[in-house]
Amino acid sequence: MLAGTLILAAAAWGLALLAWPAALVVVPVWVWLIAFFRDPQRPVPNGPSLMVSPADGRVTDVREVAHVEALGGPALRVGIFLSVFNVHVNRSPCAGRVAAVTYKEGKFLSALRHDEASQHNEANSIVLHDAAGQPVAMVVQIAGLIARRIVCTAKPGDALKRGQRIGMIKFGSRTELYIPKRLGPVVQVKIGQPVSGAQDVLATLSAPAAV
Repeated sequence: MLAGTLILAAAAWGLALLAWPAALVVVPVWVWLIAFFRDPQRPVPNGPSLMVSPADGRVTDVREVAHVEALGGPALRVGIFLSVFNVHVNRSPCAGRVAAVTYKEGKFLSALRHDEASQHNEANSIVLHDAAGQPVAMVVQIAGLIARRIVCTAKPGDALKRGQRIGMIKFGSRTELYIPKRLGPVVQVKIGQPVSGAQDVLATLSAPAAV
C-alpha cells in the first residue's frame, strides 16, 4: 500500500506539471488500491465441526475428488473465485498444525476456468493436520489471469486457529478448500453464493477432527 501510494503520488505530481486537473485521475486508482489490500476483522464461529471459508469471494464449484495424495484419500473440494473487488487475505478453515506448504509453478489461466486453473495454474498448497497427526484440510491458493503473486505466511509446524490469516493472492484469483471424505463433510453453501473468509461456514463435519 505504501509503495503504491508513493508511485501514484509521483505520477500525480508528473501529471500536475502538465495540467493540474490531470493529477486527479490517480485518485480512483489510489482508492481502489487501498480497498484491495483491506484486511477487515471478522467474527469467527465456534464449534469443532465447522470448516469456515478460507477466502472472500463467490462459490464457483463443489465436487468430490477421487484421491488427494496430501490428504491420503478422497476429498470434497469447494472452489471460490476472488474478483479484484474482494478482500484477498486467505484464512485457515479450521484449527490445526501446518504439516506442509508446497509451491507449484504453472500457468496463469483465468481462475473462472475451474478445473483447468486448478490443474495447471501456479499454486500454493497448505496442508493442516489435527492433534493426532491426521490430515483435516488443505487450502490451495491459485494464481489467475491477473493475479501473479501468491503470498503465504503459514510455515510448517505453525499451530493455526480457525480464521487465522495465512496469506493472500494479489489481484484476482481462486482459492480451494479440500476436506477429507473420512470426516463426513456436509456442504453448507451453494454454487454462486458469496462468502466471507473466516466468517461463513462452508461445511460441517460428521466426524469432527481431533483439534
